[in-house]
Amino acid sequence: MQVLTPKQYQESILESVAAYFDACHETGDPDQAFYRTTKALWGEGSAYRPIAGFPADMPYFCLRVPTGGGKTRLAARAVELVNSKLLRTEHSVILWLVPSNAIREQTYKALRSREHPYHKDLRLAGPVTVIDLTEARALTRATLDTSTVVIVATVQAFRREDTEGLKVYESSGVLMHHFEGLDEAQRANLLKENGGERPAVTPYSLANVLRLRRPFVIVDEAHNSRTPLSFDTLARFRPSGILELTATPDTTTTPSNVLHSVSASELKAEHMIKLPIQLETVPDWQKCLASAIDRREQLHEAARQEHNSGAEYLRPLVLIQAQPRRKGVETLDVDAVKAELVSNHNIPEKEIVIATGEERGLDQVEKDYEGGIASPKCPVRFVITQQALAEGWDCPAAYILVSMAAVKSSTAVEQLLGRILRQPQAEKRATEALNRCYAYVVSDDFSSTANALRDRLVEGSGFEEREASSFVAAARTEQSKLDLGSGRIVFTPVDVVLTEKPELKSLPKDTKAKVSWDAKKGRLTISAPLSTQETEALQATVKGETSRGLISQAAEASRTQAVQVFQSPSERGLDFRVPQMCVMVHGELTLFDDPEVLEYPWDLPLGHAAPDEVAIRELDLASRVRDGGTIDVDEGKVKVRFMTELQKDLGLAYKPEHWTEAKLAAWICRNLPDPYTTHASKNAFVSAWLRNLLARDGFDLAKANRQKFLIRQLLEQQIKLMRKEAVRDAYQTALFGDEREERVKVDGSYNFEFHPDAYAPDRDYDGRFGEADFRHHYYPRIGDFDSKEEYLCACELEKWAARGSIKFWVRNLVRKPCCSFFLQTAESRFFPDFVCMLPDDTVLVVEYKGGDRYASAKPDRDIGELWAELSGGRCRFVMATDKKWAEIEARL
Repeated sequence: MQVLTPKQYQESILESVAAYFDACHETGDPDQAFYRTTKALWGEGSAYRPIAGFPADMPYFCLRVPTGGGKTRLAARAVELVNSKLLRTEHSVILWLVPSNAIREQTYKALRSREHPYHKDLRLAGPVTVIDLTEARALTRATLDTSTVVIVATVQAFRREDTEGLKVYESSGVLMHHFEGLDEAQRANLLKENGGERPAVTPYSLANVLRLRRPFVIVDEAHNSRTPLSFDTLARFRPSGILELTATPDTTTTPSNVLHSVSASELKAEHMIKLPIQLETVPDWQKCLASAIDRREQLHEAARQEHNSGAEYLRPLVLIQAQPRRKGVETLDVDAVKAELVSNHNIPEKEIVIATGEERGLDQVEKDYEGGIASPKCPVRFVITQQALAEGWDCPAAYILVSMAAVKSSTAVEQLLGRILRQPQAEKRATEALNRCYAYVVSDDFSSTANALRDRLVEGSGFEEREASSFVAAARTEQSKLDLGSGRIVFTPVDVVLTEKPELKSLPKDTKAKVSWDAKKGRLTISAPLSTQETEALQATVKGETSRGLISQAAEASRTQAVQVFQSPSERGLDFRVPQMCVMVHGELTLFDDPEVLEYPWDLPLGHAAPDEVAIRELDLASRVRDGGTIDVDEGKVKVRFMTELQKDLGLAYKPEHWTEAKLAAWICRNLPDPYTTHASKNAFVSAWLRNLLARDGFDLAKANRQKFLIRQLLEQQIKLMRKEAVRDAYQTALFGDEREERVKVDGSYNFEFHPDAYAPDRDYDGRFGEADFRHHYYPRIGDFDSKEEYLCACELEKWAARGSIKFWVRNLVRKPCCSFFLQTAESRFFPDFVCMLPDDTVLVVEYKGGDRYASAKPDRDIGELWAELSGGRCRFVMATDKKWAEIEARL
């Protein structure tokens, strides 16, 4: 089964989820596990916030992924981790909840189709059955016992207040067999129905089947499902945990536990989304539409040429948001826009589709063409809508948004922006114009429009404020001077002396904020660029023609001479490439980004094929937990921990198969991810390890069957440690042995490129150590510093850059391999603090270490110095400490 390789940020997210699940078992407390995991990942632990109505120690976390980041794919891949890492069961029940029926149908279809990538991701968890709620009401015990069952539904469908939802709680003879052979503890956890005068009865309901199986809940677009009623509904099923996926997690009412957060810059770096949005405002709606048509033709021609050279087929689409119809009022509605396209631009009607509440043209396109609107046979080039397109409609070929209405209408614009962000095939195109998207808005106020789009990106698509400012850019140079929200404008106030006092009180609030009047000097000061409309409003505050003429001249100056647009080196298009280290493997140079690429003898030593004392203690503790286990005493009350109770319930719901020792060993081998070991070697090692375990007192085959997931994890950890030692020896020999100059190269064969739009710090520097103007930093944003000394080091670099000793420099980011330079060591990746481009195009890498950490940083220092030594003078490296800035200056 071929599964698409995840992007690096997706791998990082899944690693975070796996680490959290492991920590839940190691600590026995998801609260501690969350703090510990977030601290290990980001250097600062986050407080865990339980949800009212659920056990306080139930695993509950959120993944924050902006629009276009592939949330459904991440959820599908996470199911394997839920089974193997958290529940430690072969099979499970997954409640996959979505916000609407339209998205439910789309998700159900994709997860169920055996050819769809989402289904293939699900199958990593083993046999899987995808059903809807109607099918779930006839679910058999055999299906639950032999596959992971994914139930796709909306949260609303489980609410008792809904007629259909009530069926989830009603007794059904079809489900009766699920309740045979239950013990008293299991029966005590089932929902009861009030029998009136008769004793309460236990219904044979789907709700009770779920309570027995402890479903894990995945909530897609979780910001739509965070009401008290939604939480109460989920709590009825005794979930084993909750995973939320959203671009905009709740941070106030019921704050989400954000385990991992992805930025839009990371998505751009891995070609998941098209950025920046090139914005153009045009007051005349017909000219605005004409500009969009011209842009589409340019993109279409570029896509056609690429296709002729072997690229995937692409037909760029224009999404047009028309104005609403109003009775008795002429508006730029759907009919007016279509008439303009047909009559004045000769667009054939077959290339236009209308998608509104009354006319659902996209539905017809999906029926007429296999592959829908993306099909090469489909002629559609323009989609006209009024408010928003159907939920779930996804077409990465949409490149251009045209808005005939104000973009401050959040819901429609947020949704339409999301439609044009996704990158076709999630791959970079050869033509740079096809890696961006475009917005044309009927307006004469560029600044307000740009800021409104940025607000929509932050509030609706999950962008961070600082990155949103750089991801909306002016398509025309003259409009960039009006973009006050970009953070790049340097404005010199414009003064004009008038012979009469202007009546500024009559101005609109936004315009009034841009001007001031000095009565003593008779001087009007303009402190920000004025649009044409604002200029007319200001002229109306005076009576004399002379004063109006002076205001007109001053306003023109406010849009031209008074404005300077600062651009960082990345925005000016300056190239920033850094030679990378590569190694000779089988006679070919290979990028050295993983020590596993080194050639080294490796076989699993049978002499170590036995569990150590740490493993025995873990297995013994897990056995006690499963049998009834650990308890806490809280304020004098005996309380069973959530993880303890969960493991016990799962042990009763999913009876382990009575496998032989050989079959158990075969299962462990099959589920041990180790591509560096032959099957024969792995099988011999696992069989010997298992044999030694069963030879110990207190361990038998039945217990081993119950604990096979933990045994597999312990074996995986032991094998990784042994292989790490072998890799460490190979690393030392290959990179620091006598033949290193023949085997290791830094010759420019591989280069890391700092992409202009792909800088993604977890936190921006906020001035906490001091205010500095880092004008020579490669990007307009700058990542935070770990210490005051690091900040001071950056100040020194900026000082030397101002003198001309450094062309530009960058605060290199940690743990961001898609947008940061790193050097590989035997144990990990070394991300140096700063990378500088010198005037002669030599690269200087600077690492700053506090005096207390300098000695322990020797592996990083060694690889940095080796990288510089092998570069033939193209690269330099320095590790400074104790504010000895002269050591850095000497390398300049």
